[in-house]
Amino acid sequence: MAGESEHLKMPECMRLLAPEVLGGIRRLEWLARLRKQGTLTGKHTSPDKGVSVEFAEHREYTYGDDLRNLDWRVMAKSDRNVIKQFIEETNLRATIVLDVSGSMNFKGDEGTEINGEVISKFEYGRYLAAALSYLYIKQGDAAGLVTFDDEIKTLMRAENRPSQVRRICEELYTTEPGKETGVGKVLHEVAERIPKRGLVILISDLFDDPSEVVEALHHFDYRQHELVVFHVLAEEELSFPFQSFQRFRDLEGVEEMMRIDPQAVRAAYLEKLREFINSIESVCGNLRADYVPVTTKTSVPDALVRYLGRRKK
Repeated sequence: MAGESEHLKMPECMRLLAPEVLGGIRRLEWLARLRKQGTLTGKHTSPDKGVSVEFAEHREYTYGDDLRNLDWRVMAKSDRNVIKQFIEETNLRATIVLDVSGSMNFKGDEGTEINGEVISKFEYGRYLAAALSYLYIKQGDAAGLVTFDDEIKTLMRAENRPSQVRRICEELYTTEPGKETGVGKVLHEVAERIPKRGLVILISDLFDDPSEVVEALHHFDYRQHELVVFHVLAEEELSFPFQSFQRFRDLEGVEEMMRIDPQAVRAAYLEKLREFINSIESVCGNLRADYVPVTTKTSVPDALVRYLGRRKK
């Protein structure tokens, strides 16, 4: 009864950390690849010199330096007063950038189920963003959130306080899918507004002009952010399994509903989709960014386990 009572008292927003999601990621760990800037002690390497177990270099002793850092061995051999410097370890600052445009509201029949319901790309992105924020805060790092459609809707600075998970979940829970996509345009603004170089996790279907998306991804590289792109698509968008005439509705409200013969456009659609995916994957490779294709058919824990397993290797 006590466990059931506690569950009932749980804020609605925290249901984004569903048991089937949380249970699959509790033991996962995210390690930064690039050297990060920050102020807290953690497991990620900083470009700043500090006090740690990893030796960096020697420098000449100056008045006021801590005598405990004198390297007596070097001084005995060279008659020079030198100080040992170490690489400071610091916290990772991760900003989760979630696309909440209308196209993300597509829900295929083959999507994974959470709480007994098939979820849309938008809902999948929410669960993924909540899981990542929990993962970062759990290991002592800082997590922030940006949501956008054709403009920035939310910009929450990265913080490492335990309450940050709830703040992010509250924002995600109250967010509704927007209208038209502006991925390329908005990401330029996001790249400029995120302070310091850090980790940027982009969660989106990336449905926009490919050239504009590619240019925006370069902006994150220019700002020296480490970039990970979770490219979220529904299984139906990848296979286009429709047979008879269908009515297709524009989820972003730009075009009128169209009635088309799927068999007449399938080949052209799939070819365009392949070109689009290849262009995104190629630019991520050139930028040394991680390209992570996922479908809503794959559970959120499985997607994270597979990716972090590859990342660790």
